[in-house]
Amino acid sequence: MKKNCWQLKKCGREPGGVSVRELGTCPASIERKLSGVHEGEYAGRACWVVAGTLCGGKEQGSFAQKYHNCEVCDFYQMVRQEEGLKFKMSTRLLAILRE
Repeated sequence: MKKNCWQLKKCGREPGGVSVRELGTCPASIERKLSGVHEGEYAGRACWVVAGTLCGGKEQGSFAQKYHNCEVCDFYQMVRQEEGLKFKMSTRLLAILRE
């Protein structure tokens, strides 16, 4: 599997991570509906569509509130580049979350 956001960002908010007690478990690290997307674990390679993730130590809120920040994120850009034509657009990922 490819690297997930918590592995690259080293936030420690994945289950069993060093920051879980202080900051809680990141919703992207437990969102099962997006498991396998972009070859990631849970939503680890689609974190930008998951509400309540932290970036820079601050909760990012809903997709609509956070997407602008996510577009310029180095992790998001890396996933887009790695996936190329196989990159799943956010509208498709949001539809999966609503299922």
